[in-house]
Amino acid sequence: MRRLAVMVCGVMFALCPVLSRGETYDQQQPTNSTPIHLDPQNIPAGCSTCHLTFNFKNGGGPDTCIVCHGDPSRLAKVYRTMPKGFAPAGKSLKNIEAEFKKTYRHPVFDVRGVHRADEVLPETDSQQPRHADCVDCHNPHQLTYSNKFAGIKVRRVGNVVSSATKEYDLCFKCHAESANLPGRFANKRSEFALTNPSFHPVEGEGKNTAVVSLLKPYKEKKVNASDVSTISCDDCHGSESASSPRGPHGSMNEHILVDNFSTRDNQPESPFAYALCYRCHNRDSILGNESFKFHSLHIQGTGGTAGANGTSCYTCHDSHGSVDNKYLIKFNQTVVFPNSAGMLKFVEKGIATFHGECYLSCHGVDHNPKSY
Repeated sequence: MRRLAVMVCGVMFALCPVLSRGETYDQQQPTNSTPIHLDPQNIPAGCSTCHLTFNFKNGGGPDTCIVCHGDPSRLAKVYRTMPKGFAPAGKSLKNIEAEFKKTYRHPVFDVRGVHRADEVLPETDSQQPRHADCVDCHNPHQLTYSNKFAGIKVRRVGNVVSSATKEYDLCFKCHAESANLPGRFANKRSEFALTNPSFHPVEGEGKNTAVVSLLKPYKEKKVNASDVSTISCDDCHGSESASSPRGPHGSMNEHILVDNFSTRDNQPESPFAYALCYRCHNRDSILGNESFKFHSLHIQGTGGTAGANGTSCYTCHDSHGSVDNKYLIKFNQTVVFPNSAGMLKFVEKGIATFHGECYLSCHGVDHNPKSY
């Protein structure tokens, strides 16, 4: 019976394009719009690879995905729930499994049995446990080479659920308006909003046109074809290894970052401490005070004990966006406090003049104000 089901499923798999397009499958060449999992070069056993004996309850979940996308040794094994010869010959598949074993990762294998087939994120029930399943980010039936977000539903407005077209649409499913958002996390859609005074240019080009530390090819506004004026979530979030699969599956860096970003106070500055920032922002420019007269003083400190009284970029800047100030300025209030007059704010003095005033208290120094 199982063999018959495999054969039937395989025939259906081969004929579907004939019925819909009036030509044999052999006459077609897979294109960028061909769903990757419907390409027999990728999945020679067809639908039965994941749905053996038409068991559509089986086939979902990360344990099935990881057979092909995990440790390569899995491809040589025999599985009760998968047909013989399921593994694509000669394919070099990325090892996603290794990413999910790293220190920081999406909880695909840590939180199981939570995903619901009919769920639409953002989560509306504050009591639902946070989770991440492969199908929350990948639609295995519609995913194509040209549209990796194909078939992903992201946001409900009334009775209409929109589809993801940008990577940030996908991330906002869980990191924006979710009712079960952990208390220490903010709504990322709000932080990246183009209406804010400043934001990293994920949804669109930034407003601040005087970011003197930007390294080429990054540019505040795109002028030449080679300029890069927008970035995506996976420019910062993803594996720390360039040879790993793209995407924020896992990383050895906190917050699943591609490079180290220390948010701690009272530490020495180094290329490693803020490696994430220095991917786009010239360290020499920042430590040379090109944008802020006391930039190096704040980051490197005064030398103190072992030179370890500097403070993190995170102390003054929110790396996503600021609803209050330009230049991503948003004070980390576990380090920065209101000044002796009870004021906590930044005031720009002129547009792009690199002058301003800070009203705050930090490291025991009262800014009431400190001007630059």
